[in-house]
Amino acid sequence: QVQLVESGGGLVQPGGSLRLSCAASGRIFSIKAMGWYRQAPGKQRELVATITSGGAANYADSVKGRFTISRDNAQNTVYLQMNSLKSEDTAVYICNAAVLSSTFQAFPSDYWGQGTQVTVSS
Repeated sequence: QVQLVESGGGLVQPGGSLRLSCAASGRIFSIKAMGWYRQAPGKQRELVATITSGGAANYADSVKGRFTISRDNAQNTVYLQMNSLKSEDTAVYICNAAVLSSTFQAFPSDYWGQGTQVTVSS
């Protein structure tokens, strides 16, 4: 199996910044893409940002221009730099990875982290 371990969440004031990290480990042959989702109480989970193996990034309109997703291939780690945080960004942020675990696997499998809480409040 594959494990995703997130870190970097916490309490921050509006306008502040946080950087989330997600490190993948386990049976990994290659990671096609990694991304971040978030879910607030009473709301549906939504896609925040993704980055492909080739480095192509995509963002939700609500975070575009404020958040930056990046990747460290040597450590199988994805980051989410969050700037100009708003109260609306408060949510559990969940890491996702599309992983090929062996050469016998034709299509990637999705794995999810445990989530890390981000609270934006004064």
